[in-house]
Amino acid sequence: MPTLPWTVPNPAPQGAEVHVFASRFETRSLWGALRFLIRTPGVWRQVSRAPGAYGASLKAEPFKRTFWTLSAWESPAALKDFARSGTHAPTSQGLSAQMRDAKFATWQVSSDDLPLDWAEAFRRLT
Repeated sequence: MPTLPWTVPNPAPQGAEVHVFASRFETRSLWGALRFLIRTPGVWRQVSRAPGAYGASLKAEPFKRTFWTLSAWESPAALKDFARSGTHAPTSQGLSAQMRDAKFATWQVSSDDLPLDWAEAFRRLT
């Protein structure tokens, strides 16, 4: 399974409360999975420069048409600003018709718990 490893654009202050966001997307077709993969580099570049982003990773099973994201943010507002701007906004809108299913989870952790563990994200998304 291709994985983009945990990337830290902005180190979180020690002991800070961190907003975690996880998602699971399943596309309707392999064509949808390919479109998701093609658009991933642009969104990845955006997250690597996003204010308030403390880390992110992506796991993909394109032949199963399934993708997971896991990210840590300074605040829900920082995540919202990212999602509504740059490459992410038109990408998510453009891919919405390709999605068969999407699940999301959010929770809080201490920055001392970074990088995040995929096991917890999978548990929350099932």
